[in-house]
Amino acid sequence: MSSRERILGRVRRALADAPSQDTPIERAYLREHGDRSVSETVDLLAENLADYRAIVHRCTTADLPATLAGMLAARGSKTVLVPPGLEPSWLADSDAEQIPDRGESTPHELDRIDSVVTACAVAIAETGTIVLDGGSDQGRRRITLVPDHHVCVVRVPDQVVSSVPQGLERLDPTRPLTWISGPSATSDIELDRVEGVHGPRTLEVVLVEAQPQDQAQPQESEDVNS
Repeated sequence: MSSRERILGRVRRALADAPSQDTPIERAYLREHGDRSVSETVDLLAENLADYRAIVHRCTTADLPATLAGMLAARGSKTVLVPPGLEPSWLADSDAEQIPDRGESTPHELDRIDSVVTACAVAIAETGTIVLDGGSDQGRRRITLVPDHHVCVVRVPDQVVSSVPQGLERLDPTRPLTWISGPSATSDIELDRVEGVHGPRTLEVVLVEAQPQDQAQPQESEDVNS
């Protein structure tokens, strides 16, 4: 008798008394940790994004074009990659040349782009994670991995959830999902952190909230990292 046969024989004997049908196991996992309000959940997202070394900005919908224009100007971006379904008004105030996302673009061409601006599918507060699903306002996966500077716009509070289970409920597993927790980074055996190895070296996230109709003055953009 071979070793394989002996092992399988022991397994069969151990399972001899097991029921013929699988009994479902109920697992009462927590869907989120703690009881937070909507504003507290958004604050937690901003805190965890910043902890992962993303640069976080907060503004209203009315201020978004000026906020994005200021961010690109501060970065010195001359060109910005634009997914086909991105809201045109978002970049209306920017002087950067808008480069449309093209399927035939080579990695070398994408690497010469200064910045890319996208929306997102969902943002998870507890893990500080932004998820892209390849939607028309996010573009193909590679446009957020090759350029060195990624600006991602998150609609607050519609696209913000507390936990990973809540985020998964909003996602289609058949789509090309990209999970982003801060800028691309890795460490060698001596724990020396290196950024930009397999993605953008700089990630900026804009948490944009709709402005109430009766609000007289627009809120100023707030940089969480400042």
